[in-house]
Amino acid sequence: MECCQRQTNRSEERKKELINRLSRIEGQVKALKAMVLEDRYCPDIIVQSSAASSALSSFSKELLSDHILGCVVKDIENGRRESAEELSELVRRVSK
Repeated sequence: MECCQRQTNRSEERKKELINRLSRIEGQVKALKAMVLEDRYCPDIIVQSSAASSALSSFSKELLSDHILGCVVKDIENGRRESAEELSELVRRVSK
């Protein structure tokens, strides 16, 4: 994975992995919508919602790991400290 300032060049294999995860999450969200339309029991919807939320959180953690191990490490090795500062701000923003 190669990073530029506002773009990451992922391998086709990595893109496929990420898109597959997002497709599964999309399926979970569609299932939630169907459950609401079918007037399903609230606890069942909540369990499905929790699973979708967990899957999305896991996806975000994967991207964060990719970013740290790819872009941030490379930038620090090249003397670009701003990348670490950007990472710190990102963690603050998503940890609310």
